[in-house]
Amino acid sequence: MRSCALIRVGGDYACENSYLLNDVLKKDFHFQGFVLSDWGGTHSTAKASHAGLDEEQPGSTFFGDELAKAVQNGDVSQDELNDHVHRILRTIFASGFFDHPVVKQVPDVEGGYAVAQTIAEKSIVLLKNTRDLLPLEAAKVHSVVLIGGHADVGVLTGGGSAQVDAPGGSVVPPPPAQPGANPMAGVGRGNTWLPSSPLRSLTAKLPSVKVSYVAGDDLAAANSSAKAADVVIVFGYQHESEGMDLASLSLDDAQNKLIETVAAANSKTIVVLETGSPATMPWIDHVGAVVEAWYPGIRGAEALANILTGQVNPSGKLAVTFPKSDADLPHPTLVLPPPASQPRRAPAPGEDISSFMAARAKGLPAFETYYDEKLKAGYKWYDAEKKQVLFPFGFGLSYTTYAYSALTVKSGDTLAVSFTVKNTGSHAGTEIAQVYAALPDSAGEPPKRLVGWARVELGTGESKQVTVSVDRDRLTVYDEATDAFKHVPGSYNILAGGSSQSLPLHQELTLQ
Repeated sequence: MRSCALIRVGGDYACENSYLLNDVLKKDFHFQGFVLSDWGGTHSTAKASHAGLDEEQPGSTFFGDELAKAVQNGDVSQDELNDHVHRILRTIFASGFFDHPVVKQVPDVEGGYAVAQTIAEKSIVLLKNTRDLLPLEAAKVHSVVLIGGHADVGVLTGGGSAQVDAPGGSVVPPPPAQPGANPMAGVGRGNTWLPSSPLRSLTAKLPSVKVSYVAGDDLAAANSSAKAADVVIVFGYQHESEGMDLASLSLDDAQNKLIETVAAANSKTIVVLETGSPATMPWIDHVGAVVEAWYPGIRGAEALANILTGQVNPSGKLAVTFPKSDADLPHPTLVLPPPASQPRRAPAPGEDISSFMAARAKGLPAFETYYDEKLKAGYKWYDAEKKQVLFPFGFGLSYTTYAYSALTVKSGDTLAVSFTVKNTGSHAGTEIAQVYAALPDSAGEPPKRLVGWARVELGTGESKQVTVSVDRDRLTVYDEATDAFKHVPGSYNILAGGSSQSLPLHQELTLQ
């Protein structure tokens, strides 16, 4: 199953774009499943059907009675309808839903919590750790104060489709609605804080340490508490949702001021960030450690406490570049749409969702954003523009260190990229080893691309040989003239290391 997006591409809605759905997805990529629209992404009947849309979500405004009428009057052929049905049924059978239908059962809540915690522990990224401030050790620390971010009661979730309702509701009351705010940004529910308390979890991990909490809305009180504690942990957060754009990657002024105030009072300041994307850090040089927790989920506090105390060695790596400032972004200024023909609002109680979404779709104005960075998307932008970054793509620290050596590359239908990774520190750990490729200059590509990686678990002092298989297709470029992917003959540079900007191993090879 694949979903077509809400946006227009080349003037056509993605769910009405025959080139994307029929030519690329179903023909070029040999996709055998079915395509359904993103929530409210269907805007027509015959045009969407011809373009390859198989199912509307939500409701049946365009693919219900209207589709039946279109088949009856010949606007949609029976063969086209049969193809939609075939793709949906084939996927249902291939997924085993008919052979193994869903059986009602009591959910394994604790098992789900354990999975959520494991995922969070593997996803949290240690960004800075000056003089090994982390992990916290009870034998060396007598008092820790947590400041800000509602760290006494919970952790933040994302909005929109990423939002998960907290059992019993958010443990932090939502703020009053701001004039002009988009009520759809949080799917009508605002910020949600899950009942996973960093204060409670860290107290449990450090029973002999005095662990306290200060709200952080009073700078004088925060300053005083920071001075009195051995270690300070400041929690910063940024609520994000699919229904909104951030005005800036910066935390709000109050949070930045809080972090600066606390860091000035205590050099052993740790910043924990709960964000859905990169954050700029004007205070980075004044804090001892930075941990990116993202939106860590229902057992996020327990996962974070394990990371902070070293019971779990951080292994997360950044899947996105953290720039130094908004000005370094490819599009630092947002292109805002013109006013809609009708105001944005949430569905009224009892309102038919299909009718609501259809009316909402008609009120969406067209506007254009030109992505002039073209191939230089993501980390490739910063590489190609030679921009200094705060933290590069693929970056993430550990409580141990790793060394790379002995790179060999064997060419064939796939490239066998082999090298040795050694744990050179004093803790067992897991390294995410990464392989990149720099294509020939004649390919006209950005400096390098990620082509493979491996998760390597290493005990103290242990070495392992790692082999990453790189399919040759990952080294192709798209040729617009022939509408096909092709290999560019010439010299390729294969690189390996711990991040996109820490690649100590490299080997040149010629490919035809």
